[in-house]
Amino acid sequence: MEKTAVIQDPFSNSAAASFRTASYHSQPSDRQPARRQQFKSYRLNGEYERPWLGDSRLKRSRVGSYIIWGFVGLGLAISAYINFTVTQKVSKHQYCLILDDQFSSLNEDTWNREIDGFGTGAFDWTTTDEKNAFVDGEGLHIVPTLTTESTSITPEQLVNGYTLNLTKAGGDGSCTGTTNTACSIRSNKTTGAIIPPIRSARLNTKGKKSIQYGRVEVVAKMPKGDWLWPAILNETYGAWPTSGEIDILETRGNDVDYVVGGRDIMSSSLHWGPTPETDSFWRSTRGKALRRTDYSRGFHTFGIEWSKDYLFTYIDSPLQQVLYWGFDKDQNMWQKGHYEGVTVNSSLVKDPWSQTGNPNTPFDQPFFLIMNVAVGSSNGWFPDGIGGKPWTDVGQAASDFYSIEPLRPGTSAQDAGWTPSSSIKQQQDGGAEEKIAKK
Repeated sequence: MEKTAVIQDPFSNSAAASFRTASYHSQPSDRQPARRQQFKSYRLNGEYERPWLGDSRLKRSRVGSYIIWGFVGLGLAISAYINFTVTQKVSKHQYCLILDDQFSSLNEDTWNREIDGFGTGAFDWTTTDEKNAFVDGEGLHIVPTLTTESTSITPEQLVNGYTLNLTKAGGDGSCTGTTNTACSIRSNKTTGAIIPPIRSARLNTKGKKSIQYGRVEVVAKMPKGDWLWPAILNETYGAWPTSGEIDILETRGNDVDYVVGGRDIMSSSLHWGPTPETDSFWRSTRGKALRRTDYSRGFHTFGIEWSKDYLFTYIDSPLQQVLYWGFDKDQNMWQKGHYEGVTVNSSLVKDPWSQTGNPNTPFDQPFFLIMNVAVGSSNGWFPDGIGGKPWTDVGQAASDFYSIEPLRPGTSAQDAGWTPSSSIKQQQDGGAEEKIAKK
């Protein structure tokens, strides 16, 4: 009979035996199974000499090992103690929820719409127009629009012969600003003064929701578009920046190849100083860049944690800090700004915070929240001569800016707008609140 071979797994424990069996399994066999040979140990009988056991060097080596492992254990114990003591020093905040807005609507019990802007250096004026700030299924949108497309003001009136007066004196009284320069303007072709060519929105919680020490988190997606300037900030000791300002987030809508940072870079800052000329924001500004993406391609959580001892901002998690600023008991903000002996207009500046005795003044008072999208500026946020900037900060900046099309072809209003959607959470530090009340 023809022999038939069966292929077996070569790595099987019984591969060889199985192969032989399979090769001849069709033929009967009269062979008797082989006897298994009994295992025989070749180990020597009797006692063995082990002279190394009596060698003192072995004992010393063993003692050395015990010492090493003892120090390792001691090090671990000390490390555990240090970590425990450090965690005990970390502030344990008792946060109380003040605001949790999911933006199913624009709640007037929470938000104010600002109407002003002519004195800020940007080229937009903020309005109550639903086109500039609205809520839909995605959340809250802040969208800049062209003045000539969203009002009855004509292109000719924009540059000459038109008065926009929002003051109570001769105007419609709708302005929420505190100065006439922020509420009234007249276009004049000769001087280059024009009506702000862009309308946008600026929302705040002033008088409605504020915190003194706590945490704020805003889930937002940044806008696309050159010269857009979105910001989230918190703003008591007089005029700016004496009262202090906390910029949780600022960025530029320019593309990622913009030299000083486009929409792939965000920054956080503290503004403080006795006068606008002595603002020390440059001492307390830090930024964070994204790789291979930018802040307009998805939602991120922008947060701040603020106490009487420190303040820090972060992205997505408190572990990803952007700016950290400690309030040292032995050095107040006047000293940190090195203002002693500083002069402005040949006059020594005075310490506006000396009466408090707090090292964290002016960041020791309740702050409210602001969100806005500005367009352009003349304060250096967009440096001259960089990235094809079509205006200079000196001269007729707004007029020069109007000579270009702010919303360029291919850029929709939705892209140019901002979606600080998803949610905003504002939490007051209840523990700090109790301490303040006791004082």
